Amino acid sequence: MLIIIFHSRLGFAFHLLFHLLFSSFGSVAFAGGVEIAGVASSAPSWLFDFAPATTSTPDRKLRHFDRKQERELAGCEDSRLINQYSRRKTMEVVASAPGKVLISGGYLILERPNAGLVLSTNARFYAIVKPLYEEIKPESWAWSWTDVKVSSPQLSREATYKLSLEKSTLHCTTSRNSVNPFVEHAVQYAVAAARRNFVEKGKKDVLEKVLVQGLDITILGSNDFYSFRSQIEAHGLPLTRKTLATFPSFFSITFNTEGSNGTVSRSCKPEVAKTGLGSSAAMTTSVVAALLHYFGVVKLPSSSISLTEQVSAELNIDMVHIIAQSAHCLAQGKIGSGFDVSAAVYGSQRYVRFSPSVLSSAQVGGSYMPDVISDILNAKWDHEASRFSLPPLMTLLLGEPGSGGSSTPSMVGSVKQWQKSDTKNYLETRTRLADANAKLEAQLNLLNKFAREQWAIYEHIMGMCSNSAHEKWMEQVVDQFQEEIVKSLLGARDYSFEIRFLMQQMGKAAGVPIEPESQTQLLDSTMNMEGVLLAGVPGAGGFDAIFAIIIGEATDAVAKAWSSVGVLPLLVKEDSHGVSLEAGDPRNSELTSVISSIKIN
Repeated sequence: MLIIIFHSRLGFAFHLLFHLLFSSFGSVAFAGGVEIAGVASSAPSWLFDFAPATTSTPDRKLRHFDRKQERELAGCEDSRLINQYSRRKTMEVVASAPGKVLISGGYLILERPNAGLVLSTNARFYAIVKPLYEEIKPESWAWSWTDVKVSSPQLSREATYKLSLEKSTLHCTTSRNSVNPFVEHAVQYAVAAARRNFVEKGKKDVLEKVLVQGLDITILGSNDFYSFRSQIEAHGLPLTRKTLATFPSFFSITFNTEGSNGTVSRSCKPEVAKTGLGSSAAMTTSVVAALLHYFGVVKLPSSSISLTEQVSAELNIDMVHIIAQSAHCLAQGKIGSGFDVSAAVYGSQRYVRFSPSVLSSAQVGGSYMPDVISDILNAKWDHEASRFSLPPLMTLLLGEPGSGGSSTPSMVGSVKQWQKSDTKNYLETRTRLADANAKLEAQLNLLNKFAREQWAIYEHIMGMCSNSAHEKWMEQVVDQFQEEIVKSLLGARDYSFEIRFLMQQMGKAAGVPIEPESQTQLLDSTMNMEGVLLAGVPGAGGFDAIFAIIIGEATDAVAKAWSSVGVLPLLVKEDSHGVSLEAGDPRNSELTSVISSIKIN
């Protein structure tokens, strides 16, 4: 008897495993779950309500197990086709880049030399790049264009392009409704940067031999980038991390089509509901990184290496940062601070923005792409990205209050207007806020230092503080070393309160809800819970999200408390790694997880 225990996040492997198993076994019994056409699964039945009735054409084409190639390989007596398929798979490159959470430096980070602390997360975007065609066609020597296909299985979208080999520009050959401007700019800028690199080495023909095989690009985003709150609420399910964990990885994304009055809007393009982790920056970075590695221009650090090894590899990925930063700014139509792209490339860090003038040539419409790339790469990029991470035994927890969305560009615009109209008060608030941000950073750095130099004492204090409210922390110390660590913990709390107060004042002066009253009440109650070091609104603030930094094992208690008041705690955690080279298609890990759980009695 065959018993299958399904991993709770099967993804596309769910269907593939059915095909493989039923071709080999006549009788199958499944452990737990619900019956579907005589087959039971541990995936909850409500998930199937979200699945489309029919598989879209792009999704069909993108299935990991290519049925056409399977048939060709099975019936092929000549090994040539098998070798072609193997070669194509060998050329496949998979790169990933993380999302971010800005825990200090909101608004000030827009101006040099103000710094911000940004944490990278385990939410990642993946870009898979491989040849579109299996072999180079004899007539390709005369081509001036090549083909590019960009697929997003989660959105059931596919766009095709012609890429100019000379100008590195894309011309869409499908409906513009399926295109993504961030991906388009990422492809154009990455190809142009690679072309410049090969031309300088006198090896332009080498690049063109790769390009004439076409580019097949697939983009996947972790579920954490998207909001599933509406689906959870629609099915009357609890707002918990356990519920979120039941969603298959790389789940299909629904669209938020409601207008401002709650009715369905047909006058504007639908937007995907997001969680504010910097999806466009992570996506742009993953595409740029995958292409530059695919062309051999950079060598990405492996996702399996340690943080120490990653630091030594960062000089190699500076080009990824420059190209991704440029493509992202041009795609969004403005030059932002760039902390989201920098975090996607280098991981958790202390960040100071670049001077906007480095992108002056790229803003000139109609410029020749190779010239633009040369100017960008030769410019003096003066950003600062120094490594930073949360002290050990501290955990990042994010929550989605579900109390309405906020427009970051609109809020930033209002703060800038206040800056112009009341410069004196703005400068005074900015000075105080910058000082509080710096002091919070100093305390966190000091806690990292304590952990390195006095680990046993540090570990003991973290365990003690995780099980008690902050008022009790100092009462439990027994020596000077413990007292110093607790003083740093309490200092970090004090400075985070000061930052929140000043951000509230800034919001009131500018007329925008940087920390809305509803969030203030929630954050204050969170700060009073056992094991909570600090809490706040990330980035530009607003209604979208809240965060907490939690000591030791107190995370589950905080998450449970949030759920009880209607806040959806997310699965996101800090992961200090930046852009990485993956071992393969991330969807394959779902299949591996399923197969590894098969037991035959």
